[in-house]
Amino acid sequence: MRLLHTSDWHLGKRLHGVELLDYQAAFVDWLVEVVRNEQVEAVIVAGDLYDRSNPAVDAIRLFDDAVHRLASTNVPLVMISGNHDSPTRVGTHAGLLKALNVHVATDPSAIGTPVVLSDDHGEVVIYGLPYLDPIDSQKKLEAVSATHTDVINSAMARVRADLAGRAEPRSVVVAHAFVAGGSTSDSERDLTIGGAASVPVSAFEGISYTALGHLHGPQTMAGTVRYSGSPLAYSFSEETHRKSVSIVDLGGDGGVTITEIPTPVVRRLVTIEGTLEQLIDDPQHEDVKDAWVRALVTDTIIPSGPMDRLRTRFPHAIALEHRPAQTSALPPDDRGTRIKGLTPFETIVEFYREQVGDDPSAEEFAVLTTAVDASRSTGATDE
Repeated sequence: MRLLHTSDWHLGKRLHGVELLDYQAAFVDWLVEVVRNEQVEAVIVAGDLYDRSNPAVDAIRLFDDAVHRLASTNVPLVMISGNHDSPTRVGTHAGLLKALNVHVATDPSAIGTPVVLSDDHGEVVIYGLPYLDPIDSQKKLEAVSATHTDVINSAMARVRADLAGRAEPRSVVVAHAFVAGGSTSDSERDLTIGGAASVPVSAFEGISYTALGHLHGPQTMAGTVRYSGSPLAYSFSEETHRKSVSIVDLGGDGGVTITEIPTPVVRRLVTIEGTLEQLIDDPQHEDVKDAWVRALVTDTIIPSGPMDRLRTRFPHAIALEHRPAQTSALPPDDRGTRIKGLTPFETIVEFYREQVGDDPSAEEFAVLTTAVDASRSTGATDE
C-alpha cells in the first residue's frame, strides 16, 4: 500500500509579516496532483493543519478546499490535530467527513480505534494520536503522570491492545510529538509545558511506520519513525531544509520503503551578512535579489532607513538584524560595578561604549546631552 505522509501545513501563517496563503494554496494544488500521479492509496496529515487555534477565515477556506479536493481523488485522508490546532474546531465535522472517507482524529479517548484499510495483502490499520497535552490528557488516558512520555506511552498501550486482537496487520501510527533527538527549527512552538518536551523513539517500537508531525525538517528518527517536515520554510532557521512529502510503500511482507518528493520552492529564504553598503553594492548577491532576504548588518552604527535602502536591491527583504562587527570587550557581568556611582548621563555614555566599543563622537555627545536634559525637564532626576 502506498501512503503519502505530510504535516505542519500551518495554514494562515505569516513569515515576518508576509502573507503566505497564496504559497500554501500553490502547495495544495501540487499535492493533489502528486496524489493522482503517484497512485497514492491514502494521505496522512500529521497535525498543525492551521497555524493558530482560531484561524482566519481565509485559512479555513483553504483548508476546506484542500480537504474537498483530496477527497475528490477517492483516496482515504487521515488527519490529526497538532499543538497549534484547536481539537474542537478541527474535529467539528469529523462524523460527517467519514462519509467522504476523511478521518479526523482529535479526541484522546478515541485512541485505539483505527482507520482500517486493505489491499491484496490484507489489512493496514492507521491509528491517529492527536497532540496530547499532558495535563489535559492524563485522566482520559489513565497515564501515570502528566508528562509527554507517560501520555504517549498510555496512548500506545491502547494501540498495542487493539493490534493484539488482529491477525498480523501492517500498522501505522500518526502522532504529533517531539521525539528525542529531533532537529528543531525556530518556528516550532515549545512543548515543555507539562513536563519534559520529548518522548523516546522507543515509544513507537513495533509499528510498521510512524508518521510524525511537529518538527519542520524532514528526518528519520530511527528505522521507520519519521517526520515528513513542513511543506514550506516558516523561519530563516529552515533556509537549508529540503522540504518534501514522504511517499511510504508498505510491502505485503511488512517491509517499508520511503521516498521523498521535494515540494515546490516558490521563493527561497537567504541570509546575507555585511555592512549595509556592502550588501547593496556587492555583485555576489545578485543571485538572491528575488529571494526572501534576512540581512545581518555589521555596521558599528546602523545607518538610517536601513530596510528601505536594502529593498532598493532586494525587494523581498523581510528581516534585518544589527550585528555590529565591533563591540566592546567589556564583560556585561561586571556592569554593575562599572556604573556604580555614575549619574544617569554617565551611565548612558558607559552603555554606548559597551555597545559600540568607542566613545561617542562630539555630535553624538551633544544628542545624548540634549536627550538627558529633556528627560530632566519632564520630572526625572539624577537620583
